[in-house]
Amino acid sequence: MKTHLRSNALRRAGARFRAVARGVKRKAPDLTLVRLWLFAVLVGAATAYGVILFRAGINAVSMFSYGANEEMFASGAASVSFLRSWATPIVGGFVVSAILFLADRFGWLEQGRGQGVPEVIEARAVKDGRISLRAGAAAAVVSTISLGVGGSAGREGPAIHIGATIASALDRRFSFSLKDRRTLLGCGAAAAVAASFNAPIAGVLFALEVVMGSYALSVFGPIAAASVTAVIITRSTLGDTPAFAAPDYGAVYSVDALLSAALGLICGVVATIFLLALQKMTDNVRVAADRVKLSYIFLPPLGGVLIGLIGAYYPETLGVGYETVTRTLAGDYTLELILILLALKIAVTAVTLSFRFGGGVFSPGLVIGAFSGAAFGLAVNSLAPFDTASTAFYAMIGMGAACGAIMGAPISTTLIVFELTGDYAITISLMVAVALATLVTQAFVGKSFFHWQLSRRGYDLSEGPQGVLLQTIRVRDVMAKMDSGPLDKEADRLNAHASLGEALARLDELDEAGLPVVEENEPAKMVGYLSRVKALKEYNKALIASHVDYHR
Repeated sequence: MKTHLRSNALRRAGARFRAVARGVKRKAPDLTLVRLWLFAVLVGAATAYGVILFRAGINAVSMFSYGANEEMFASGAASVSFLRSWATPIVGGFVVSAILFLADRFGWLEQGRGQGVPEVIEARAVKDGRISLRAGAAAAVVSTISLGVGGSAGREGPAIHIGATIASALDRRFSFSLKDRRTLLGCGAAAAVAASFNAPIAGVLFALEVVMGSYALSVFGPIAAASVTAVIITRSTLGDTPAFAAPDYGAVYSVDALLSAALGLICGVVATIFLLALQKMTDNVRVAADRVKLSYIFLPPLGGVLIGLIGAYYPETLGVGYETVTRTLAGDYTLELILILLALKIAVTAVTLSFRFGGGVFSPGLVIGAFSGAAFGLAVNSLAPFDTASTAFYAMIGMGAACGAIMGAPISTTLIVFELTGDYAITISLMVAVALATLVTQAFVGKSFFHWQLSRRGYDLSEGPQGVLLQTIRVRDVMAKMDSGPLDKEADRLNAHASLGEALARLDELDEAGLPVVEENEPAKMVGYLSRVKALKEYNKALIASHVDYHR
């Protein structure tokens, strides 16, 4: 009897212990989430040092090429001889071609091209959230050379790719889930923007708005942690100063908000011209190269001829352009020179990117916007019969408006301009201008620069995650595998490599409940079967999983 009572007491104690353990487990922090946050901080720190090293590399190449770092690029290019200024981008183009050739030969870079923000978006939205470490290293070297020898492009796109590459390298070593892997890509992007601009808030919003395409609470925290970590490191290493010193632009009047709206429309037109010029130039260069059977890998030296020729006469168009922006804000240029530089900057940037030099569009967007705003401000100040803000005020407004329209990122761009200049007094005017510029560009072009690049690879992200799923899920991933022998020549069939969207369209077109599936290289051999019910079921499951990723 006593043994029986002790046994019951032990069972009751065991039950109470298990209940307490379950309660503690429910209330305890999720170790997976803690692990993600720790690695977000690690990605932020590693990306900060990666960006610092990347900037040091650009400065080293720039010092060797022009005797000045990237912050004084225009002055350095203006101080060298005509021949050296013209030849430097050509020689740099040969070096870039050599790197692209080797990277293509060993399979490091797809189609022998540089890498940037579009590849990061593609990895997050379309692929498995991974970026090759070798591709990241090769792309960073290509961009370092390109920007150091005078290519008119931005360092921010390559920096974001560096951050994403670091995140992918850590994932390969420690193995995260697909959702966490994508979150770490966003952490790398946010840290890169924050480190490049000394702008932690903008880094977070850029990663959420452009790379992740989502403001889900589950990704906000880790991305913010990475951004803040990167800024702490860069400030302790490079100093806590804005990228551009905001000038004293004097008084701002009520009418300036309306004038800023007009400037936003103008910047939208300028951004549209830039995007269309880049698209047209890229298409024409490819057609010409195909006509003479020249590999795209060998385009950079030819582009260097044009870049060097323009840069020899107008060095303000070369490089990242931060010195040019600073001088524009300071009012060092006349209206006539600004309009010339605006046209040439668009042309040189289009040549740089279409001829396969590495780099992004953020910095050129800032320069183009500063020119547009300064020209508008000079015209208004000389013609208006009433008091208006200074030219510097409109130059800063133009920076945000043009850049936001080009990248399709109005929210993060607005914050970046705030943090770049350290001036929050232009809030209303800047928001109005950015919104209108983006509206104009979307009306005429329909896509941001990043989405245009992705569309050239067959991906349309304009319809959100549901459209991406239809493009990226393949028939082979959802079909029922079977082998029932050869098919009749006249029988309808699906390709195993076709997308789910193509398969559903084919089923609708033929009004079939299902079709056999074949491999592309063996069109007569059945390898599976896909029914309409199965296809829709798998699509629905993917939509639910995508909804969880985007909204939780």
